[in-house]
Amino acid sequence: MILPRERDPRLVTIRRGGTLTDADHHRLALWAADCAEHVLYLFEREQPHDRRPREAIEYIRAWVRADVTMTQSRAAGGHAMGAGRPLRGAPRHAAYAAGQAGAVAHVAAHDLGAAAYAIKAAVAAAPLGQGEQARRRECRWQRARLPVEIRALVLDDQRARNDICWSVFDVDE
Repeated sequence: MILPRERDPRLVTIRRGGTLTDADHHRLALWAADCAEHVLYLFEREQPHDRRPREAIEYIRAWVRADVTMTQSRAAGGHAMGAGRPLRGAPRHAAYAAGQAGAVAHVAAHDLGAAAYAIKAAVAAAPLGQGEQARRRECRWQRARLPVEIRALVLDDQRARNDICWSVFDVDE
């Protein structure tokens, strides 16, 4: 479970009663796509002919361009999750990261799910004894790609939801 019971209004779009602008929703979606794509090779190495996770990433980017609907992107995210379900470890987490990215069109707060699953994938793929370094490296990589307009929002959200996101984020930095 990566979504809190009570939603942060900063991650709810204005038309749904929150304060999130469409521009920032799009920034969250693109950042989530980048996070998922960074570890996608871990899935594709295991399942080279299954395009569902890659398509979820493509669909969320297409949603930002208004080339597909929210429903199409959300469905692609669900298919990516389905691709990961029978797997274990890094490939599964990488597929789930893509699935969460695809779902950002529907619920912006899935951005953190994409990031958290990507970190879990990096940790699972790390050589024995190097998981903590992999976690920190992936977290830093993600943060370096945060657009300035949403940086404070995402970092606040990481602090607020770190416990339900497997404590993968460096919340003390």
